[in-house]
Amino acid sequence: MSNHKNRWLLPALLPLITFSSNSYATNEPKESQTVLKDVVVSSTRDEDDTSANVIQGYNSTHNRTAVKTKTALIDLPQSITVIGQDLIKDQNIRSIAEAVRYVPGVSMAQGEGHRDAPIFRGNVSTSDMYVDGIRDDVQYFRDMYNIESVDVLKGPNAMVFGRGGAGGLINRNTKKADWDSRRELGFQGGFWNKWRGTADVNQAINDNFAVRLNGLWENADSYRDDVKSDRWGVNPTASWRSDNEKTKVTLGYEHYEDNRTVDRGIPSFKGRPIDTDVSTFFGDPNRSPASVTVDAFNAVIDHDFGNGLTARNSTRHAVYDKSYQNIFPAAVNANGTQVAINAYSDATQRENFFNQTDLNYELQTGPFKHTLLAGMEFARQETDNLRETGYFTAVGRNTTSVNVPVANPRYTGAVTFRQSATDNNNHGIADTAAGYIQDQIQLTQQLQAIMGVRYDSFSIDFRNNRNGQEIYSHDDLFSPRGGLIYKPIDNVALYANYSMTYVPRAGEQLASLTVTTQALQPERFDNYEVGAKWDITPELSTTLALYQLDRLNALATNPNNPAVSFLVDGQRTRGIELGISGNITDDWKMFGGYAFQEGKITKSISSSALAGATIAQVPEHTFTLWNRYDITQQWGVGLGSIYRSKMYAATDNLVTLPGYLRFDAAVYFKPTQNIEMQVNVENLFDKKYISSAHSNNNLMPGSPAAVNGSINVKF
Repeated sequence: MSNHKNRWLLPALLPLITFSSNSYATNEPKESQTVLKDVVVSSTRDEDDTSANVIQGYNSTHNRTAVKTKTALIDLPQSITVIGQDLIKDQNIRSIAEAVRYVPGVSMAQGEGHRDAPIFRGNVSTSDMYVDGIRDDVQYFRDMYNIESVDVLKGPNAMVFGRGGAGGLINRNTKKADWDSRRELGFQGGFWNKWRGTADVNQAINDNFAVRLNGLWENADSYRDDVKSDRWGVNPTASWRSDNEKTKVTLGYEHYEDNRTVDRGIPSFKGRPIDTDVSTFFGDPNRSPASVTVDAFNAVIDHDFGNGLTARNSTRHAVYDKSYQNIFPAAVNANGTQVAINAYSDATQRENFFNQTDLNYELQTGPFKHTLLAGMEFARQETDNLRETGYFTAVGRNTTSVNVPVANPRYTGAVTFRQSATDNNNHGIADTAAGYIQDQIQLTQQLQAIMGVRYDSFSIDFRNNRNGQEIYSHDDLFSPRGGLIYKPIDNVALYANYSMTYVPRAGEQLASLTVTTQALQPERFDNYEVGAKWDITPELSTTLALYQLDRLNALATNPNNPAVSFLVDGQRTRGIELGISGNITDDWKMFGGYAFQEGKITKSISSSALAGATIAQVPEHTFTLWNRYDITQQWGVGLGSIYRSKMYAATDNLVTLPGYLRFDAAVYFKPTQNIEMQVNVENLFDKKYISSAHSNNNLMPGSPAAVNGSINVKF
């Protein structure tokens, strides 16, 4: 039975909004009132080059993440989408999945119900996550409570970020202490007992010292039966700057905990999602927990030496403790009456240490203006991983799968977890020493170039705790990037770009080595991209990108002899991305885009990834568009649409996920300058659809119509 709790929320919120509206009204005739536009006051002293982005409404004008210098987006030869605070608040974005849902060319895989798993240009990744430009690669669901903005970079970005990032990456820019004092409290309530509270308190102690505290608590059920989540976090930061403003130091610490039910969705039958209620849980939610604890310390030192030379040193030390257990669906039998249930558990402990130093230098050589970047990065990641298989002892001690009726797909019998012959029990240490150099050159008034290269010395010391086997793997990785920008007029740019990245054989999560032959080269991804950017107005931008992304050195297995492996150039994705962001008028904001993608396996990689197959979870067409329109100074409305064409759940192309069109909406009310209220409705017309997948039999139904109400108070 569908679990549609708390349908009373919207009717309950409407009297609150109405009461606030009435209390704010006056007896003056409307024509006699004078309504003033909001006035934004900014301090020149607080606007320095150390912040990540410059964002006006929905439109970002400058970005620091992509090339580590604050550069106008129109001068970056790459497809980049920036999600700022206005959009985060208007769409009530709480997660990475919600952040990218309107980003053209990016979608989200299911992630087995316990981790962020974005898909960039046909490549699924659980490790290409960054925070303030530093790797944050453990598998978990990240929250947005302490995030100022999100950068979504498409295509390989190894020159700046190092290994990985084959199809793209996501970087979160955190809120940090500054000298703009604020105090904000946020409260939310929604369908299925969803409750959330946030706090953001920033205080300038004096002209040199400021502190900030961001906090979160959330507890929620789900439209999926017996699925729950509970998370909380706290993130204090402190900033100091010298009297001459040449030096700035920012320190921060975050403690974050997330506990939830691992939900792997529903299986398929005869090539389609099985016909069942969206709330039906297959397996056992009560014995499918996931938990993660993150403790992270960050330090950033910025110094301006004068004469165009600046330096930044960033350090991040993070400890992650992640574990999960799941009892989940596998294949349905031929007549559709029984579904197999499997189980396993996994635990990962990781300690990350990263240190980056960047030097920026601006100089003029004859007619050419240069912005030079030179940097180095040192990193050490120590990982312990233990996986155990679930045995259904109610059926037999060595039984790893059990069948239950599709009509009643819960498994309530006995299950024990122990290691099988192939389960991991590993210890690994990954060391990275990298150096990079980049030059942004102003060749003429119309022509610019960006050229750079990075070298990574990447090594893995790996130990199999089960048999004592030790493996050492080392890769020397050179990652170039080059781009040209031609601007026939100041607000139009045409660009071409080439970039490359490597994915070492160590496995993206460093839990196990996928091969033991050191002679095999790391996987390589080459991206060719041309595009155009048009700043229609200073507050409205459009982008166009055409790209080809090739996967080289893919490890393939002989279909006739799986023990034999070899390398092939095995995958190609081609596509077009259109984007729009910004203000159409003073009262109308817009964000979204269109993406066409064609992803193919070019040479057979395995028996389930044959030449000619379509890459998993790559829809040919996606279209998204979000609008906010302010009717008055107090009232506004939002309306969004998301269209996705059909796609395959896996590279064997046996299960098709139907396309869908869904709508979202919002109502905004601002009774005073210090109180903001809104109601967001997801899936306005209650469309039934599949939102994501992990495999042919782990398909996640999208949420039915859901209402969330929130109030934000400044004091």
